[in-house]
Amino acid sequence: MKTNAARILDGLKFNYELREYKVDENDLSAQNVANKVGMPDKQVFKTLVARGDKTGVIMACIPGADELDLKALAAASGNKKVEMVALKEVQPLTGYVRGGVSPLGPKKRYPVFLDISATNWQVIAISAGVRGCQIILSPDHLVQAVNAQVCPIARGSQD
Repeated sequence: MKTNAARILDGLKFNYELREYKVDENDLSAQNVANKVGMPDKQVFKTLVARGDKTGVIMACIPGADELDLKALAAASGNKKVEMVALKEVQPLTGYVRGGVSPLGPKKRYPVFLDISATNWQVIAISAGVRGCQIILSPDHLVQAVNAQVCPIARGSQD
């Protein structure tokens, strides 16, 4: 299954692996996805869509088991306040559905913030842009592909 996210990586000549899994519509959690792709949930990163009071829409990639620290994201992104966008806004803003949001290839390019814990791993998993498929790639390649800022934005990633 080639997705737009995978095509972007192909264009950059970055190595990656696509790992497909059976989708459970009743459990789209990153923890469930981690189990299905055989990786620890701290190594499977979910992409959340937020809005800053100064910058507008931004994306945050954090470990699946963790929570987004909105104050840390606000500080890292130059905002006073950041809040999650409403679920109904996610698809119109990104082109992706919940459980399939990828920092690679959204409808419009948004600033991406990657939790610093990604640097603890040789590879991490992110959504390939559809439910049922993860991209396994090096954190460095993700940073280069989306010009991500690496910063501590997750609660629980340091334990």
